[in-house]
Order: sequence, then C-alpha cells, then structure tokens
Amino acid sequence: MREDQSNHPMPRIVVSEGDYERLTSLATAALSRLPEIAQELLDEMERAEVVVAPSVPADVVQMGSRVTFRPDDGRKRRVTLVFPAEEDIAKSKVSVMTPIGTALIGLSEGQSIPWSARDGRRHELTVLAVDRPPAP
Repeated sequence: MREDQSNHPMPRIVVSEGDYERLTSLATAALSRLPEIAQELLDEMERAEVVVAPSVPADVVQMGSRVTFRPDDGRKRRVTLVFPAEEDIAKSKVSVMTPIGTALIGLSEGQSIPWSARDGRRHELTVLAVDRPPAP
C-alpha cells in the first residue's frame, strides 16, 4: 500500500460502483504486466468508499473527469482522467494506470495525496478543481 512518509492519514476517496468494478478488473488484469501501478490502484480501490453513481459528489474525480491540480513543483496542470485505451498526452488525457492517474481517482477538490513516480521519487499533489465527466 502507498506509504505516507509525512505521517498524515490518506485522504478519503469516493468512487462509483461502476468505476470500482471496471478499475478493479483493469488492475487485476494488469498485475503481471504493470505490477506496481496495478497494485497501487487495487490498494486505492480497497480503501475507497464505493457509492451508487448519482451519489458521487460533483467535486470528486471520477473516470472522465477534467481535473485541475497542483503537483509539488507548483505548476498547475489540467487533465482528463481516462482508461488506458483513451490516453493521449498531447490532448491532456491521462490514464488511470499511471502513478498520477491512480493518485487522482476518487479525490475531492482541496484534497492532497502523496504519490510515487515510476522512478521512486515521492511527490504530492492537490486537487484544485473538478469538472464532472460528460453524461454517457
């Protein structure tokens, strides 16, 4: 599980039942190819509060959400959180199967979370704004 070296409790996260099911399946299927990130996503799903889709607050990062966040380098970033097949860095579409994507899922505006980059360096990001995903 993600270690919080600053000894702060991990923030509460919320995911819809649909996102929980898809993300758990995705991470389980990726365990042999991407073990660290897959396990990280499974750990996040394990600690998430799972709710019916209409109960997910508007300010919570869901799949398809447009998110403005500030990493610890201080530069604001705006991305859309997507499944791996939709990833397109040129269009600011970040996969949930990346360290930063896994860190973002389920967070609310104003929450911060520590995360580890693929090179092992520790970082922290803060969610500044969340735009709900488009209706299906």
